[in-house]
Amino acid sequence: MNAVDTNILIYVNDPRDPAKQTIAISLVSGLTDGVLIWQVACEYLAASRKLEPLGYDRSQAYQYIRDLQQVWYTALPNWAVIDRAEELMSRFSLSHWDSMVVAACLEANVQTLYTED
Repeated sequence: MNAVDTNILIYVNDPRDPAKQTIAISLVSGLTDGVLIWQVACEYLAASRKLEPLGYDRSQAYQYIRDLQQVWYTALPNWAVIDRAEELMSRFSLSHWDSMVVAACLEANVQTLYTED
């Protein structure tokens, strides 16, 4: 299974960089075995507000997440993710939020996490 980080989902709906948008659209549309990480969905909804001046509104952002929920497995948070995130922060010097995403991926058996980072 595969997952994407928040920035990839933002690029899908951000027309300001057509090259990044094309790559993101191709990646997301090609992931038939995708996993939507709960934190990524929440971060996307918050970050998509920066697209409002471009005409992308909150209802579109929520609908986009609902559409992904229909085709991808959703990995919901659990306490094991927090424990694993703490270990990852210590071991690899990751930020709290990055370690939470990586831990959620590990808990959901995600093999590849696509991110710009």
